[in-house]
Amino acid sequence: MLQIITLILIGLIASIAGSLVGIGGGIIIVPSLIFFGIELGILPMMTPQKAIGTSSVILIATGLSATISYYKSDQIDVKNAIIFLIGIIPGAFVGAYTSQFFSLDSFNLVFGLFLIIVSFILLFRDRFKPMKLFQPKQMTTYRSPTGEFFEYGVPVIAGIVSTFVVGFFTGLFGIGGGVLMTPLMLIIFRFPPHLAVGTSMLMVFAASLSGTTSHIMQGNVVWIYAVTLIIAAFIGAKIGSWLNKKMASERIVLLLRMMLLLIGIYSVIKYFL
Repeated sequence: MLQIITLILIGLIASIAGSLVGIGGGIIIVPSLIFFGIELGILPMMTPQKAIGTSSVILIATGLSATISYYKSDQIDVKNAIIFLIGIIPGAFVGAYTSQFFSLDSFNLVFGLFLIIVSFILLFRDRFKPMKLFQPKQMTTYRSPTGEFFEYGVPVIAGIVSTFVVGFFTGLFGIGGGVLMTPLMLIIFRFPPHLAVGTSMLMVFAASLSGTTSHIMQGNVVWIYAVTLIIAAFIGAKIGSWLNKKMASERIVLLLRMMLLLIGIYSVIKYFL
């Protein structure tokens, strides 16, 4: 019973926080499973690999739901998404395969450093301005629902290579790639924000599907945990969306982003203890 309650709480908290901050719950689920499974011993059979693989399953469900919603509202750039998929799918598969080489100590160090970097990206991403690093041969003009015009494009090679890297980290850590994919599209490829969010969720779904396939092949999914987390995450996402509409959530967003930073610092410190 204690295991079920723990999983429900993890799923609820991760999905509520993910909905409020817009980062997806995987980045919270993975360290939580490791803490309650390995540190406290509440969740038997847990290893870093199983935490990553189990988290990936949840992201398939949430990614698919969000992708369908954004596709219906015409917020996905299908043409450029195909370029991104060519990179992110094999990247996630390779990342998931690479995760087998983690020991608990090495995972604490690498994942902790990754969380610290992500927390800074989330804290300061509103201050980043689009950069003109590439000049695609073909540009697309887009008019947003607010009447703004955007001109953007994706060079094929740059798009494939960059999303391979995003996919690699998605599979390696069992997190939603949206936390990296959205800033990539906004800053490097100059996507309209309206399309960047929707296209990013398609990438989350594709990367999670690819990464989970690799984790299933390695036996890294604890299915009874995954099913419980999916049910709790579904409910939590609804609560998070409701809270987002009811609350002035800037302070909560800042608090949750700082929480990621603290988890990252804690993980790095544990490596050296």
